[in-house]
Amino acid sequence: MSQEAEGQKVDTSKRKFLIAATSAVGGVAAVGVAVPLVMSMLPSARAKAAGAPVEVDISKIEPGMLLTVEWRGKPVWVVNRTKEMLDQLGKHDDKLADAMSEQPQQPDYCKNATRSIKPEYLVAVGICTHLGCSPSEKLKLGGDSGMGGDWPGGFFCPCHGSTFDLAARVYKGVPAPTNLVIPPHQYLSDARLLIGVDAKGA
Repeated sequence: MSQEAEGQKVDTSKRKFLIAATSAVGGVAAVGVAVPLVMSMLPSARAKAAGAPVEVDISKIEPGMLLTVEWRGKPVWVVNRTKEMLDQLGKHDDKLADAMSEQPQQPDYCKNATRSIKPEYLVAVGICTHLGCSPSEKLKLGGDSGMGGDWPGGFFCPCHGSTFDLAARVYKGVPAPTNLVIPPHQYLSDARLLIGVDAKGA
């Protein structure tokens, strides 16, 4: 093989290598540009922690069930209360520390017997107002809850024994000083709940 032919062969190999290397670098650069662009469209962890609203699909919460979502780094409960659960409210007001929700633990539009916009849905921050523990759900009524035969459903904080009813109102004689917090929220539709933004027109 002539020296000239060998030179052409080397040049062809170099050309293929340079094309492959340039393509790889270009691909990496394209990904490097695309990832920050896509990530900029998503709410950052900092934005969520600062209180960015959280949208929740409530269409799949069966009656009598609870869904927990995170807002501002805190658990927020969404409970789909049955008619039987709602019927329990008002029957034990004399056992509650703040039955009429006089303390500002809820927006004004939730200062009612159910502490809610829609009676069937309770939206409450799942943090005990005593020392910040997270209470356990005890939604079943009576003995099925493990709370005694006259238990009307609600929440129990295992840390120090505070109890709350199905409207997240605190019972008398327990360490927690106030009702659970009701966060600002609104309904975007029958199936969509937005936590972190006050109800329109409220």
